[in-house]
Amino acid sequence: MASRPEDQEDEDEVGMMKTVKYLESLIEACGNKGIPPNRIVLGGFSQGCAMSLLADLISQRYSGRLAGIAGVMGYLPLAGGFRINDLRAHAGLPPVVGEVPMFLARGQKDQMIPKRVWNQTLKKLEELGVNKDAKEVHEYEGLGHAFSGPLLRDMCMWLERVIPKLED
Repeated sequence: MASRPEDQEDEDEVGMMKTVKYLESLIEACGNKGIPPNRIVLGGFSQGCAMSLLADLISQRYSGRLAGIAGVMGYLPLAGGFRINDLRAHAGLPPVVGEVPMFLARGQKDQMIPKRVWNQTLKKLEELGVNKDAKEVHEYEGLGHAFSGPLLRDMCMWLERVIPKLED
């Protein structure tokens, strides 16, 4: 059964750290096949969005090195307080996140990720130093916790801008 972020008493930080390590292994596997981090966009829908954002912010190996983060109908876990700041410090990362491009999308009728949680995510990203110009933020009228044609179009256009062109 799915649950909304605010319905959970405690976030499963141990499970999240395992997921971040798994995502790092996927990025490493891409690297082993010759794909550099600056050509990799990490992204996901709902919990996939949550884990992609978290990995970008706290991964000792890949924070700040990817082509971008695409997050759809999700939120930033561990956003309350200073836990992400602590995890960044523990990983030896600077307190300010920087310039990794982000595509963030939410349906205005999304009942799984309420507007309050969405706003908390955007505020925390700003507090962490994610450059306002690095974020492309969309809210889609009439859309719930789902994809739509306009969302997919916008995300594809963003991907074309952030992934470096291959050299001939």
